[in-house]
Amino acid sequence: MKLYYSPASPFVRKVMVVIEECGLSDQVELITTATTPVATDAALKAANPLGKLPALLREDGPAVYDSRVITRYLNDEHGGALYPAARIWDVLTLEATADGLMEAAVLMVYEHRVRPADKVFDDWIEAQWSKAFRAVQTINDRWMGHLAGPVDAGQIAVGCALGYLDYRHGDRDWRTQAPDLAAWYAKFAQRASMAGTAPPEA
Repeated sequence: MKLYYSPASPFVRKVMVVIEECGLSDQVELITTATTPVATDAALKAANPLGKLPALLREDGPAVYDSRVITRYLNDEHGGALYPAARIWDVLTLEATADGLMEAAVLMVYEHRVRPADKVFDDWIEAQWSKAFRAVQTINDRWMGHLAGPVDAGQIAVGCALGYLDYRHGDRDWRTQAPDLAAWYAKFAQRASMAGTAPPEA
């Protein structure tokens, strides 16, 4: 398999953590890809018409894309236990919450990186942060019992989302209003799969 990859993407990192947790590192070749919403890599577009990372090329079928689809595919096809049937709706809802957090945080970065300085919309950036921070607070208030259980795809998504907040938005202190989640993340970030997929220095 081949994975279109950028080490700074939290969505890619989520897939990379699943690859590590499922013991698939030697079965996936990484294709480093630079792309933005306004300058999409041609090879990536051929694999995923939406032009978004990550995308997984398979030998036995068309490319699989969207991080949630890729993580589910890797888990189900290779004997993982990250989507347990007994907790599936909780896992998927938590993963979706974390993915939404990541999307809002990424859009905040793109607002400065892609738009000309005189067109940056600060109120829109703050609206995205409100979404991200609401997700953090909701996970802290409602999901700590789930996070205390066996490792699953929802936990991995949350870990990658919080790591991205630290990576790109370290000046915004999400921990103050989410102390339980902060304590959980401090431990979860030490997992080998998380430590081995940390993004490069900003």
